Amino acid sequence: MLQFKKVKHMDWSTFFINIRNKPYAEKLHKFLDEEYHEHICYPPRAQMFNAFTLTSYDSIKVVIIGQDPYHNEKQAMGLAFSVPNGIPLPPSLKNIYREITNDFGCEMTDNGDLTYLAEQGVLLLNARLSVRAHTPLSHDIPEYEQFLIDVLKFIDQNPQPIVFLLWGGFARNLKKHITNPARIILESVHPSPLSANRGGWFNQHQFKQTNDYLIKNGRSPINWQNH
Repeated sequence: MLQFKKVKHMDWSTFFINIRNKPYAEKLHKFLDEEYHEHICYPPRAQMFNAFTLTSYDSIKVVIIGQDPYHNEKQAMGLAFSVPNGIPLPPSLKNIYREITNDFGCEMTDNGDLTYLAEQGVLLLNARLSVRAHTPLSHDIPEYEQFLIDVLKFIDQNPQPIVFLLWGGFARNLKKHITNPARIILESVHPSPLSANRGGWFNQHQFKQTNDYLIKNGRSPINWQNH
């Protein structure tokens, strides 16, 4: 597994410099070139790395991991669970907003753009950064798995207290890669209606627990309300 070169200041550019010549990174780049050339893929390629662009390495307070981007037109924007303003809220995001309301008693608007969270230090990371139109998990390839593991290992070198919100079986299986003691892992079922309505999502108070942990460890809480 990739060993990251220690430098005085760690940031995402350090990460991408470390992996760019790795065989899996070269294969992934070639795969994406072909997929985006031959098929309609989401998000737009220029937005694939929005999670890293909008949430700097030093600012990470919370990590939320989705499986792959939304696969319908105009939904995916490079942030897990997020859709551009004006696009109807997907069912999972509706349930996320409902639980935020449960925790804080705040009203949420129908704006599904989660950039406001990313800019506060919530890394909204999809495990697979791309997908073919209308074909879920079509980019579920080993190279993306290696990339995600390396991202998690790099985050683990961040000394600041960080909350991981692992929703659903896929995300929960990643906790073996989270070993830094300056972490809290909050697990639940996935917020999709199929899982959430069976129990284990609502009234878990994960967003309140997240803020409690951040405050206890000297970090400012997240303003989860979207207006």
